[in-house]
Amino acid sequence: MVPPIRRSGPDRCGPPVRSEVLLPTLGGDADMRRSRTLLALAAGALLLPVLPASAAAAAEPRRAAETWSTPGATAITITGHGFGHGHGLSQYGALGAAEQGLTWRQIDEFYYPGTTWGTIGGKVRVLITADTGRDVQVVAERGLKVTSLARQRTRRLPANAAKKWRLVAAGDDTSVQFSKRGRWKTWKKVRGGAEFSSVDRVLTLVLPGARRDYRGTLQSVAARSGKRQTVNKLSMEAYLRGVVPQEVPALWEPDAVSAQSVAARTYAAFERQARKGERYDLCDTSQCQVYGGVEVEHPAATAAIKATARQGLHHDGRPAFTQFSASNGGFSSAGSMPYLVAQADPYDGLANPRYSTWATTIDDTQVERQWPGMGDLTGIEVVARDGNGEWGGRVTEMAFVFTGGRVPVDGDTVRSYFGLYSDWFTFGVSPRQKGPARQ
Repeated sequence: MVPPIRRSGPDRCGPPVRSEVLLPTLGGDADMRRSRTLLALAAGALLLPVLPASAAAAAEPRRAAETWSTPGATAITITGHGFGHGHGLSQYGALGAAEQGLTWRQIDEFYYPGTTWGTIGGKVRVLITADTGRDVQVVAERGLKVTSLARQRTRRLPANAAKKWRLVAAGDDTSVQFSKRGRWKTWKKVRGGAEFSSVDRVLTLVLPGARRDYRGTLQSVAARSGKRQTVNKLSMEAYLRGVVPQEVPALWEPDAVSAQSVAARTYAAFERQARKGERYDLCDTSQCQVYGGVEVEHPAATAAIKATARQGLHHDGRPAFTQFSASNGGFSSAGSMPYLVAQADPYDGLANPRYSTWATTIDDTQVERQWPGMGDLTGIEVVARDGNGEWGGRVTEMAFVFTGGRVPVDGDTVRSYFGLYSDWFTFGVSPRQKGPARQ
């Protein structure tokens, strides 16, 4: 996009960034800690005031009904702020902050106040959602090995002119097979699940209709459904090389990309800890963090990752839930953790005001189609907001009023139904002109 950039955690979510993020999304959506006042910039730099977290915390949800009448054929203009859930780091905000001279540490400390710095390492297990078949297939190459996950016994695969190798469920065990002249033959059966690895540390996975390179190992593991799943197990730093360029453009300001690297590393560590005992730690879509393997790696992103090597954010001795989104619209939203605070963000609209403030137009018939049988739309009510920013902030309670009754909804539902960038918006109405409404 230069649309949003991602999230992770997902909201997450690089332009386009995903993972609720913008630039995922969702993200993804990401969290972090530690607070410092980050406004003293180098001489000659722009000084921007930031609302203290204590002042933001004092904001009270707004509960004064706002109403709009929609008699007859009505055009409804929706004006809003932000792209994504607005928790934690704003990706475009990080870019704006980096352009103003803030370092990646300062950026992360601003967006995750109350967190502390620590080290994060180890390996992560990523579910490869595009591998929907019953097996795990890799391209045959020299140096391939197979390991029984039950016995931790590794065997080197023979150089036998095979085109492909695969792992296929054989009850609770795994059959290791190779393809030669278009036919599959069994080489050995191993106990439990199994994984492929390679001496050059890169494997080519055969997907339905495509091939993709991955670092680390590729595992065939049992799912709760009884079927098998493909899981990529690799080091945290190698994983980030396939994530960060998917979440933000690699050629952004290096400190912005490094700040994203810390958020992505910490988010992955949080998910890994939360999913202990399960078959994988994260998925590879915006529902977790977008991960594309070797083919999406970029030298500039890799350099930014190396600049932050093993650095992460912690809270109460554990990795923080570092949600992130593309843009918070100038005011972050409070999340589920104490370091995901609602606070004014003077950096969010500097680099890309397109997502900081936006507008779109729908009409009364589009609303009526969402709730068939309710009759004609006669009005719109916003009952409550979160109390932060213009118009009183993000919509928490509202309703559409029809001739057949009143339908209560929240801002996130409206966002989903009408393809809005966020749940921070307001309305304007006018007589509808002839012709289709634009979305």
